[in-house]
Amino acid sequence: MSRLLIVVDRAKDWAPYYPSEDVLTFDQYLQFSAPPASRVRVINLCQSARYLSKGYYCSLLAEARGHHVVPSVMTLNDLGRKGLFSLELEELDESVINWLEAAGSAIDPASDERAATHEVRIRTYFGQAEHPDLKPVARALFERFPCPILEIVFKRRKQWQIESMKPAAPADLGEHEQDVFAAALDRFSSMVWRKPRTRRRYRYDLAVLVNPDEEMPPSDKVALKRFEKAGRKLGINVEQITRRDYMRLPEYDGLFIRETTAIDHHTYRFARKAAAEGMVVIDDPVSILKCTNKVFLADLLKNNKVPTPKTLILSKDQKNAVEQVISELGFPVVIKIPDGAFSRGVTKAEDEKTLRAGLRDLFKQSALVLAQEYLYTDYDWRIGVLGGRAIYACKYMMVKGHWQIYQHGESESESGGFETMPTYEVPRNVIQAALNATRLIGNGLYGVDIKQSGNRVAVIEVNDNPSIDAGVEDRFLGGELYTLIMQEFLSRMEENRRR
Repeated sequence: MSRLLIVVDRAKDWAPYYPSEDVLTFDQYLQFSAPPASRVRVINLCQSARYLSKGYYCSLLAEARGHHVVPSVMTLNDLGRKGLFSLELEELDESVINWLEAAGSAIDPASDERAATHEVRIRTYFGQAEHPDLKPVARALFERFPCPILEIVFKRRKQWQIESMKPAAPADLGEHEQDVFAAALDRFSSMVWRKPRTRRRYRYDLAVLVNPDEEMPPSDKVALKRFEKAGRKLGINVEQITRRDYMRLPEYDGLFIRETTAIDHHTYRFARKAAAEGMVVIDDPVSILKCTNKVFLADLLKNNKVPTPKTLILSKDQKNAVEQVISELGFPVVIKIPDGAFSRGVTKAEDEKTLRAGLRDLFKQSALVLAQEYLYTDYDWRIGVLGGRAIYACKYMMVKGHWQIYQHGESESESGGFETMPTYEVPRNVIQAALNATRLIGNGLYGVDIKQSGNRVAVIEVNDNPSIDAGVEDRFLGGELYTLIMQEFLSRMEENRRR
């Protein structure tokens, strides 16, 4: 279980805010001793962060004790190096520039007219800004320089730039700013206000990354609730988080990503940060890297003799791409971009004309495209694998009158039917192909898509973030499926604690 501490210079610095036993003075933190193997998160709100000041020593001691601290010593050092943050803002949202232009105009008392100034000073609080137009820059700077209260000076030369940044403390804030800071702190970490006896009910904390607005999430709301219920029975506090909670990750012992992953995406950044913090993470960043790019995966499976459909990797600059596809794969043929999900970016070409048109469209999105022999089946196998063993099996049926299990229309997407069954009823060669494929990826949670035609088995892809929806993948095992996954987290978190 993790503990959150807020460190201030003096007790009176916290007087305007809600009392909490988690607030310590610097001198109290010097004497603080955490129980063995516990996770401690420190928010350093000391007034001075200069080298060898109390604020500097607070972060230094926290790191020496293995506590996760904001700001870190590296952040404090980086804030003293202007070259790291003297960025031009031309690529930021236009609303930020417009706000700076407006704020950079002041009334000249002598003429009662607006006179342009060249400097604007603001404060951000845990990546939040009071004015809505400044939210993009506040969030971006907090991700690069995590600091509870940051005082930023913008200066206009030819264009607006960040002139300086430095940490601030609660003692520096006026009454209105105190309210803004308190609200930002509350959003940043609700654990501050949690009653201690509630926290101690659970042995571990697991963050589940979700996107409430995602059209086709890996798990629906009912499934997410079942994960929470299964975890809590095992002593794991399961809490949903979103992309806004990036800096809260060290409060948890594990991260379970239930949002569709991609490399150039916050899900990958979450996975990397969780792994760097020593947390148990599914999907881990290596699995995301290997699974989300079909070019990498196709080459990996082929080189390790895992059965797949015959596949060609085509280059945008390849002159004979169409001819090679026709001669080696024939028609119909499937072409796909490397990072599509849920059947997006996948096209079936029936003849040379549709092949040329399809490749032209896909090469606009990617320098490489895969061409794959078309294997007709009424359904695709989906084998769920966790920690090197198969835990569920589904047959995903093709959409009626369509060749894929998903069909995306202009306004909505349609999926085919399904049949869930025990893994022991699945043909042995299907299970073995799934295990052989995932062994090359890692020991996380995967969904392996496999086509079976007679005795032939072909792995289509390995998904690092497989769907687990209520009433579908859990149709056979019910609540046991969620328990199996939570038990895996539990055993890994216990192993982490023993280290």
